[in-house]
Amino acid sequence: MQNAINTSTAIHRHHLPQANNTLLVCDGGMETTMIFHEGIDLPAFASFTLLSSAQGISKLKEYYGRYADIAKRHSAGFIIETPTWRANSDWGTKLGYSSAELEAINRQSIQLLVELREQWKSAINPIVIGGVIGPRGDGYSAATRMTIEEAASYHGEQVRIFADTPADLVTAYTLNYVEEAVGITLAAKTHQMPVALSFTLETDGRLPSGQHLRDAITRVDAASDSYPAYYQINCAHPSHFEHIFGEGGAWLERIRGLRANASRKSHAELDEFTGLDAGNPEELGQSYQLLRKQLTKLSLIGGCCGTDHRHISAMCNAMLG
Repeated sequence: MQNAINTSTAIHRHHLPQANNTLLVCDGGMETTMIFHEGIDLPAFASFTLLSSAQGISKLKEYYGRYADIAKRHSAGFIIETPTWRANSDWGTKLGYSSAELEAINRQSIQLLVELREQWKSAINPIVIGGVIGPRGDGYSAATRMTIEEAASYHGEQVRIFADTPADLVTAYTLNYVEEAVGITLAAKTHQMPVALSFTLETDGRLPSGQHLRDAITRVDAASDSYPAYYQINCAHPSHFEHIFGEGGAWLERIRGLRANASRKSHAELDEFTGLDAGNPEELGQSYQLLRKQLTKLSLIGGCCGTDHRHISAMCNAMLG
């Protein structure tokens, strides 16, 4: 597997279409879809475990296919990203995976997306492939933190693996404090890999660490010579953060991706909630249309926890007609 992948097929690595305002459809909440709609047990919310069986791979293909259909219907591009949010060392160890097994899974996840891109490329253009990185700890809590150097070393292994595949970029999701974001950025810079950073926000519009999103973006850019290709927001409902954009500023132009939760519940409430709060897809779609007036560079439309193809379709209908 390690020798079968040709990195020359990283078609968009040196020219990301979303960084030039090409609109890309993203997927929704993969893990909540698999658990609550498909009835699949995902230990520790780790969707990469689906790659271990033919049935799991089939479910992933069906899942991605629903969003590919939305991109086709709206004549939009598509960013297809790996199910590897938990495929880092600490989470892998908790689930019984060795470092060699994790590396194979990260590579396998990209190969699956390469095959899907080949299948869909005549109907969808462009198709960007992203390798997903998740936080070392709990995505909702910044209680345990690494230094920048620790984060660069820890996440550098997964970045290195993706850089040696046809992935066009790496995207780090559900980041909740700045040092981890800077460390991931510097690791990506070392491996000459484009990187996007996606922060999660609390109901007050701030990171779980208490920091303002503006300050987090500014600090990462200052520490890395503005290396991230762009920033995103994920795992928060628009009602939690829409108020922070009113002040304006150039930092808003660094935000190109929005992957909101379907639910208005706080992270603490979602942790305690045993069901699925799918919210209102049409209302969520309309909120994206309104936010685009302030996030003028918004070019990635997707969802996070509780969202599925219905929500993404509503977003595209609202924004694209």
